[in-house]
Amino acid sequence: MKATARLVDGIHRMWQTKGLASTLLLPLSWLAHLAVLYKQKRYRKQASYWPAGPRPIVVVGNILVGGTGKTPVVIALTQALRAKGWHPGIVSRGYGVKLEARAKVGQGRLDAAGFGDEPALIARSTGAPLAVHPSRVLAVQALVRAHPEVDVIISDDGLQHLALQRDVEIVVQDARGLGNGRMLPAGPLREPAAKLAQVDYLITNVAASQPAPPPLPVGALQLCMRLQPERVEHLASDLSATWPEWLARHAAGTIAAVAAIGQPDRFFSMLRGHGLRLDAAIALPDHDPYSSSPFTALNADVILITAKDAVKCARFNDPRIWVVNVAPQFSDIGWLDGLNEKLHAITEKKKAGGIKLLV
Repeated sequence: MKATARLVDGIHRMWQTKGLASTLLLPLSWLAHLAVLYKQKRYRKQASYWPAGPRPIVVVGNILVGGTGKTPVVIALTQALRAKGWHPGIVSRGYGVKLEARAKVGQGRLDAAGFGDEPALIARSTGAPLAVHPSRVLAVQALVRAHPEVDVIISDDGLQHLALQRDVEIVVQDARGLGNGRMLPAGPLREPAAKLAQVDYLITNVAASQPAPPPLPVGALQLCMRLQPERVEHLASDLSATWPEWLARHAAGTIAAVAAIGQPDRFFSMLRGHGLRLDAAIALPDHDPYSSSPFTALNADVILITAKDAVKCARFNDPRIWVVNVAPQFSDIGWLDGLNEKLHAITEKKKAGGIKLLV
């Protein structure tokens, strides 16, 4: 597992420059570019279809391969919209989960093996109803049938799923920016960088110590997000503490951290940047199923994991494991107010246009 994580890390480093390996792969990138253009053209020709009826649809995604911080944005967005009177529902792919023809719908504490680790984390963190299926259209249809009270849909990681019409697009990127600017497999881009000129919001996830990146020449509202450790929960019990409280009690011990996320080094750097010394840091492949415990070999008083990993690790019953829950801090605290106004305007426009629910 460590070898796989190192290989992935090496590929991401290759994608930061236009070196020999990347240049040799350029012909394949050109083919990928043509495939994306064909896909976009095909969906533009199709009649608009709104499976959610007058409900606005917000897509949160990225154009960069690897974790950029979409899940914290989805959670924060869901919580903020609920606080403003909305009843949000979420659709996601359910990565790595074997799904039948029909979408799965759930709420609250969901099984990660049945829904996927990120959807299970989102559902647990927000309490919002959620549906998973590779077809986001089928997921939306199942969600609104099961929960007609939902009045806004948030699509997790659905930027490239063009079959689902959308009203608002939010792109989340990180300090890697656009890498070498090339598409897969010569670079890290899922689609051309020109996509950024079409989105509504561009959120850059940066470490606490990193300066804000210069704005890109695009029309999107651009802001930074910095993830902060907020609460730490003991996985085997109901104990929890704020980050300063936990740090005061445990920082003197031997501490290890384990992460199976897209960019595990970002998690480790966040912990170090907020006053923690790590004696061991174990990076596992993103979405690792934790088929066996990686913790037994660790000689540590305390083991810290991400909330995404926690939905798969309770069964190990290791009393040393604590879960770090993070909260995003946005450079523009008013962006959610603007989004709220935009969604209300979209809803009224759809209702005035006679858009009805099609299921």
